Formats: sequence, C-alpha cells, structure tokens
Amino acid sequence: MTQEKGADDASVVGSRGPEVGVAAFLFAIGALVVGDSLRVGIGWADDGPRSGYFPFYIGLMLIGSSGYILVRALLSWRATRTEFATREQIGLVFAVFVPMVAYVALVAGIGIYVASFLLIAYFMRRHGRYGWPPTVAVSVAVPLAFFLVFERWFLVLLPKGPLERAFGL
Repeated sequence: MTQEKGADDASVVGSRGPEVGVAAFLFAIGALVVGDSLRVGIGWADDGPRSGYFPFYIGLMLIGSSGYILVRALLSWRATRTEFATREQIGLVFAVFVPMVAYVALVAGIGIYVASFLLIAYFMRRHGRYGWPPTVAVSVAVPLAFFLVFERWFLVLLPKGPLERAFGL
C-alpha cells in the first residue's frame, strides 16, 4: 500500500515561501534597474531616448509584478497550503544549482576554460554516469570549441586564469 504525500506532509515544500521569495527577488532587481536608469537618465535627448528610458519602464514592470505576486501570496496565506515541490525535487534542483554557483565562483579565479572543463566533467560523471573517455573528450572539446569561436574568430576575450596565461593564451 502506498501513501500519497499531501500538502500537509512534512516532505512537501509549500508555495508560500517561494512566492514571497520570488516577489522579493523581482522587487530587488526592479529597484536596481529603476535606480540605475535614473542615474543614467530616463528622459529624451535631441537624438532620442536616453539610455535609461526603456530599462526604467522594464524595472517598473518588474516592481509591479513583484507587488502582484506578493499581494496574491498574502491574500491566500490562510488558504489551504498548496504544494510547490517535494523535498526530493528541491534536492534535485540543488544538485544542479550548487555546482553552477561553484562554476561562477571558479571562473574569476581559474578562468572560464578550466572551470568549464571541471563543470562539464562533473555533470557527465555524476549525473550522466559516463565513463572517463567520453567525459574527458567532451570536457576538453567544448571549452576548446568556445575558445576557437570566441577568442580566435569573434575576437571576444573571455576570463582567463593562471593556466591559460601560462600557455600564453
């Protein structure tokens, strides 16, 4: 006999917290965009709109959206708790999120190419369960392809670490 996990089960994450969190995040991003748009100017110049004109209104839309999400979450606070995700599903999200955050942090210290090699190798071994030969091949080929496309063909410099500098790249 299987027991269905309902909205009152401790293994379920309710939707209230994530809704309030998303509202706060959108508000912060919107406020940042509006503030920076005001700094660079939101009016019209002789040659057209200033650089902050369109972002200002996008920021206002983000703030309005966050207000709507927050009001909906607060008005339905006493209603039956709806399920956002199970703890197992949240664990799967963090199994991808944490390595991505580590990747972003590593790019500043060791460069984008070595960090990309490590990230691809990690995901292929841990989540894809690939053997070492395809893991190493793909983990080397993808950053190499990005290097050729961006740095050689498009002449766009990407963040480099000590290893790339040692090779003179």
